Amino acid sequence: MKKRILKIFGGVFLVIVLVLIAAPFFLKGKISDIIKNKVNSSIKAEFDFSEASLGFFSSFPNATVTLEGISLINKAPFEGDTLFAADKIALNMSVMELFKDASQPIAIKSLEVDRPLVNITVDKEGNANYDIAAEGDSATSENTDTASSQGEFTLSMESYGIVDGSVVYDDLSTGMSFTLAEMNHMGKGDLSLENSELDTETSALVSFVMDSTDYLKRNPVKLKALIGVDLKENKYSFLKNEAMVNQLALVFDGFVKINEDNQEVNISFKTPSSDFKNFLAVIPETYSKNIEQVSTTGNFTVSGEFSGIVDDTHIPKFKIDINSDNASFKYPDLPKSVRNVFIDTEISNNTGITEDTYVDIRKLSFMIEEDKFNMVAKITELLGNTKVVAEVDGQMNLANISQAYPVPADLDLKGLLSADISSSFDMASIENKRYENTKTSGTLNLREFEYKTDEIPNPVILKSTAVTFNPTTVTLSQLQGATGETDFDAKGTINNLLGFMFNDEKIEGNFNLNSNTFAVNDFMVAEETPEEGTANKEQDNGGAVAEKIKIPSFLDCTINAYANTVIYDNLTLKDVKGSLRIKDEKAILSNMTSSIFDGKLAFNGEVSTKEASPTFAMKLGMESLKIAETFQALEMFRTLAPIAKILQGTLNSDVVVSGNLNDDFTPDLNTISGNILAQLLTNKIDVNSAPLLSELDSKLNFLDLEKLSLKDLQTVLAFENGMVQVKPFTVNYQDIAINVAGSHTFDQKLNYTATIEVPAKYLGSDVNNLIARIDEQSLENLTIPVTANIGGAYTSPTVTTDLTSGIKNVTAELVEIEKQKLLNKGKDKAKDFIGELITKNQKATDSTKQENQETTKGVIGGLLGGGSKKMDSTGGADSADLSKKETQKEVAKKILGGLFGKKQEEETTKEDSIQ
Repeated sequence: MKKRILKIFGGVFLVIVLVLIAAPFFLKGKISDIIKNKVNSSIKAEFDFSEASLGFFSSFPNATVTLEGISLINKAPFEGDTLFAADKIALNMSVMELFKDASQPIAIKSLEVDRPLVNITVDKEGNANYDIAAEGDSATSENTDTASSQGEFTLSMESYGIVDGSVVYDDLSTGMSFTLAEMNHMGKGDLSLENSELDTETSALVSFVMDSTDYLKRNPVKLKALIGVDLKENKYSFLKNEAMVNQLALVFDGFVKINEDNQEVNISFKTPSSDFKNFLAVIPETYSKNIEQVSTTGNFTVSGEFSGIVDDTHIPKFKIDINSDNASFKYPDLPKSVRNVFIDTEISNNTGITEDTYVDIRKLSFMIEEDKFNMVAKITELLGNTKVVAEVDGQMNLANISQAYPVPADLDLKGLLSADISSSFDMASIENKRYENTKTSGTLNLREFEYKTDEIPNPVILKSTAVTFNPTTVTLSQLQGATGETDFDAKGTINNLLGFMFNDEKIEGNFNLNSNTFAVNDFMVAEETPEEGTANKEQDNGGAVAEKIKIPSFLDCTINAYANTVIYDNLTLKDVKGSLRIKDEKAILSNMTSSIFDGKLAFNGEVSTKEASPTFAMKLGMESLKIAETFQALEMFRTLAPIAKILQGTLNSDVVVSGNLNDDFTPDLNTISGNILAQLLTNKIDVNSAPLLSELDSKLNFLDLEKLSLKDLQTVLAFENGMVQVKPFTVNYQDIAINVAGSHTFDQKLNYTATIEVPAKYLGSDVNNLIARIDEQSLENLTIPVTANIGGAYTSPTVTTDLTSGIKNVTAELVEIEKQKLLNKGKDKAKDFIGELITKNQKATDSTKQENQETTKGVIGGLLGGGSKKMDSTGGADSADLSKKETQKEVAKKILGGLFGKKQEEETTKEDSIQ
């Protein structure tokens, strides 16, 4: 496979060289397209370059052939990935070389590759992106072999160089990643000879990652090497060389031989001296600082060898020994020294099988003053299912480390550490969460430890920490500490400490947390970039950036919490307790209770900070909270019910609310929705502090809203999309019922209707006189509905009523009632009078009876209507009948006068005078 790779790249390289040679003569033609098509037809990738040029003047009598913008882009299954790219490839040669045919050797003065990138990827299934040979087409590799074997094309080069190159190898199937960055390499030598020497110089930054662990991170490497080249044997030998890894010098000896199916390796290396400064040189320069000024005793050596075959299934066998015996070192500007340093470590592979690599730390110990640290460990199957057996013990004042070694300035170590721990585990069990297969035991104690983290703004001080390691769990028997105003005392268990340490898992566990004071602001962190839409505001504040509360992403635990005092924004909650489940940057609160505003608060719900805008969903139960304090302190309640702040008393309420949170964990009012069921326990209202009630009071003179009773009032509010809907409710003022319904917006635009059932006695003397004259008991509780329409803004409301029209309507109704009652009363008196007449005249003569009966009929006809009509229908009347009519009329006048009083008599007299 590796030979095939070399052939593929060799073929592509050969094509590029041919293109560089031929392109200048065909720049005005289509040779570029022909070459691109030829290369692309033989590979499963897309080869391209943007420009080809030929220059004579800058290098005369030589010619420079240049390709720019070269790229080799993968097709499926690595669609769009860049396998190779370079800004420029330039060949410098004699002009005469341009006129040679393919059978003649071509001598190239120099080859330079500018900013090349080689990007090799192996996916989880083992597919490699460098396998780009077209299926059934081995033309590239065959041409390469043929050209080499038949001598039809020979390349001779005096020097070459790579400027700012990069090589990336990413193997997803093994979890291994290797990177060479900022690589610069140059070589000089006559490669046309069968045996020659190549003088090379290389520098690069090396990174190596295995299973998410950074073993090397941009560590500088330099190599100066004189390499013997035997083209006949394909053998390359280290003749004279020196390498620098960080600041550690190494010398090499041996060779690499490229065979048909594999490579032979036989290389040894060692430190050129045994000075203990060699150990400091292994440490990255950022931490080791200027080791030239460090005084040392004792020795430190690194030596190793690689030997064997390299192919698709084997790596070289190797052994690397690292040793130090009773050494010490002291930095000149630090007060303490590190002494009694013992190191005995071996890194080996005895089989050539990758998985059989192991590390044996037989001894690693040192002292700072009287502090001691000791470790022994053996790590087997390093590149397979890594197995670890380790023991650590020691006592250390962490502050002594910074007094003996130049730690970074921001790493202010403090605290007293005591540990005695042994552990045995394998990575497969950890990755599959089979923690029962791990064995860890011992104790760790830490006192007065202080550390900083980006997720918490203030330093965290651990006053006392005690941890006991059991085979499957870690028991946190004591954790007392503080950060900012917050103090905490925690106990509990951690179920997957090894998974958290080695497998990037979240901390899983159960904890009991107690706190005397817990300030939420202590967990707000400043964001480095201002949020959109707040830039101007933040600039006005002197460039300050927004602060955010973030639920730690590394927690997956349940916390049973109690806090005597919780400070949240401008609120102070007392006796807070309940359960908190934290997972995936979400906090789920269960059975939480607290005392606030002289009442009780219970809440359940969740808060999430996973998205850009934090979200929340809560159910709140409020019992006997002081209304004025509640609505003054909580912006959300002021928005939902702005008038409530003028109420004095207590509040019971159930609240369901959800939406987004601002960065300081206060609700974003433009996003909230939900409903409130509220019961007000109050009898006092401050009307003067409410423009709405003052305006309403001025429109209705018969109301004194100071005496408005809201006791036991229940109402329901629903809110969403910036609108609060208030379901109808009734309040009472003395004997007046007021029905209220409507809505308002979050910016306090009002749209309400108050229907006031006003008793008639409040409607003026005219209405009350009418009621008295009617003298009906049913009218004693007569009310008139008066509607008050409330609009405008809460601070400048508008109130309109229909009181005038209401009084007019009720007056008309009362007049009609009086009229009907008078008519009905007149009919009743007429009936009584007729009965009396019949009784008095029972013994009269028949003629007299006849006359009385006719008279009675006339009266009835005059009262009830129709009598005259009946008389007219007889066809006329004589003089006697006229006399009888006059008699009836007089009787009727008397009856009507008795029914309607003086006024009716006056009207009758007036009528007679008219007649």
